[in-house]
Amino acid sequence: VFPGTHEQVVALVQACRAHRVPVIARGRGSNTTGATVPLDGGVVASFERMNRIVRIDPDNRLAVVEPGVLNADLQQALAAHGFFWPPDPSSAPWCSIGGNLACNSAGPRAVKYGSPRENTLGLRAVAGSGEGFRCGTYTSKGATGYDLTRLLIGSEGTLALITEATLKLTPKPSAVRTLRATYRDVGAAARAVARIMAQPVTPCALEFIDDVALKLAHAHGGDSVPLAGAMLMIEVDGEPATLDSAVDAVAAAARGDGLEELRVAQSADETRALWAARKALSPAQRTISPNKINEDVVVPVSHLPALVDGIKRFAAKHDVLIVTFGHAGNGNLHVNLLPRDDAERKRAHACLAEVFALVIELEGTLSGEHGIGLAKREFMPLAVPATTLELMRNVKAAFDPDGILNPGKLLP
Repeated sequence: VFPGTHEQVVALVQACRAHRVPVIARGRGSNTTGATVPLDGGVVASFERMNRIVRIDPDNRLAVVEPGVLNADLQQALAAHGFFWPPDPSSAPWCSIGGNLACNSAGPRAVKYGSPRENTLGLRAVAGSGEGFRCGTYTSKGATGYDLTRLLIGSEGTLALITEATLKLTPKPSAVRTLRATYRDVGAAARAVARIMAQPVTPCALEFIDDVALKLAHAHGGDSVPLAGAMLMIEVDGEPATLDSAVDAVAAAARGDGLEELRVAQSADETRALWAARKALSPAQRTISPNKINEDVVVPVSHLPALVDGIKRFAAKHDVLIVTFGHAGNGNLHVNLLPRDDAERKRAHACLAEVFALVIELEGTLSGEHGIGLAKREFMPLAVPATTLELMRNVKAAFDPDGILNPGKLLP
């Protein structure tokens, strides 16, 4: 079904609850964990018709939008007012705000500006009980009761269907500088990430690309992408008067054992080419393996070297091709296993279990922005204690007493 209003969503959920029919909310289908697959039939509610930007309020730094608005369309509309919404996943041209909120999808800028949870003021939604409600505020501060807004963000449509979002906006910086640092090996690059994040200037993007990923990016972007043991793409933003000193501070931290080259992009065209190659990495991998396993694990930044070393070790042990890149400033790496046949698929799943175990051992978590969906449900008890899972089930029951919202997802 294709609801067009909040009231239609209320009527839909009430009808489905009366008949005990599952309801699965769907944005634009760019999710990678099977979160919108209707496992037991039911009604898929596609929000593509609820695509209005209700209002943009620069004075109060907020925008009110419906869930079907595309991320890139919102960014274009905000740019005319001198603002942006920080979440910028690689799928921005075709993913929806509702989907971004459902999975807490972030992207490179999260290292400085945060994820949707930090950039959403309030929501309008419909619970599984069929009741419409609002939560959150129109203000940047609020301490009135439970924070249901942050609870719904990342809940993957298992608690309520979001019908409107009040988003917190950020003024666009006057200037941006892009740096490229290449390293002898992935360990040297991972150690550089820890140094960069330990000094006072926070980059607005800090992307890690391993040697295998660099070969793919080089094939796509040509000589604008170097071949090396690993590469960091670093962006620093701010006002022109302070930008030079900020770039110098980040560059000093990037230097260290294993650095091969550090350079600042000399033109806007060079910067665009670098980012185009980075954002093409996910689709490029499907040319190698249509069955790629795409995970986005997170560890504390200081543990990145141990995670990267472990991934290399597991790839060799299980004889599986693994491409690693991602948002290193948050400790959020996209670990892509690329099996090419049934035997490799079997080894890949065994390898993935070891990757997840290492992530938990390093005080990390199973997902930074892709969510749990169907693909990672079985691993939830590894990351979340049984008592906490039971509390989550109780929350689910309060919002969705008959369990009709996206059944079989997220909770094991």
